[in-house]
Amino acid sequence: MRTSDASRLFTIRIGSARKHSAELVWALMLVLALGVPVHGQSVVANAESMDGKYVASAGEGVSGTELISVLEAAAATGQPMALWQLGEMYENGVGVEQDKVRAFGYFSKIANENASAPPHSVEADIVARSFIKVGEYYKAGLPDAGIAPNQARARALLIHAASYFADADAQYRVGLMYLKGEEVAPNALLSKRWLSLAAHKGHVSAQAVLGDLLFNGYEGEDVSFGPQSVEGLMWLILAYEGTFGSEDEVWIGELLNRAMSIATPEQRMEANSAADSVRSRIARN
Repeated sequence: MRTSDASRLFTIRIGSARKHSAELVWALMLVLALGVPVHGQSVVANAESMDGKYVASAGEGVSGTELISVLEAAAATGQPMALWQLGEMYENGVGVEQDKVRAFGYFSKIANENASAPPHSVEADIVARSFIKVGEYYKAGLPDAGIAPNQARARALLIHAASYFADADAQYRVGLMYLKGEEVAPNALLSKRWLSLAAHKGHVSAQAVLGDLLFNGYEGEDVSFGPQSVEGLMWLILAYEGTFGSEDEVWIGELLNRAMSIATPEQRMEANSAADSVRSRIARN
């Protein structure tokens, strides 16, 4: 992402009385969103990291109240980053009183106003994640907002994020949906397709589930395929490498250890060699 692109996205037109505070707050947000070019680190992930670090003390000379005021001013102009940050704050009660109805409103505004945003634009990541968020609210329901559970609506929102925006987490969730048969007929082939799309983007959970599926094969009423041991083990190796120190390390490690105990020495060698090749391709994405 280029700084010039982000500057256009995050420009705030507010009164001159707030000018310097606004510049400072948004400088902090731009640093979080753009400053560290780590593979797999999205604008959304960086925005979320702001909650614990900067909401309570948004910067020297800028109070939490001023930060919220600036965010609300930016949100009023429809800026996705500001809407997302406010949604996260109200959803989790960070710096404000928790209010999931307001959070839903912010996420919905992003999705409704940006459903056709170019998939590779600077705001696409935030828009896709907002579709996922709104889908989660429809899946569970939000009685305080008069929203009953609506699985069809939740599924449509998730699939839009997965297909139009090609969001890796959405693709992973769609893959799980077809694998488990959640509100859809189970379809292991569709599951494998969606999981593969997410896995090739570096989504470690997708890599793990795909790896386990391929390693063991699948036997269903309508679809079945035999074990693809080397490819499955390769994905499990890559997934485990991406989980060191995370909460996913245990369950993915268990899948890998089980597969390693079954695989032959030749299969383990081939899988490690294949992982080296795929790892370099993922790193270039």
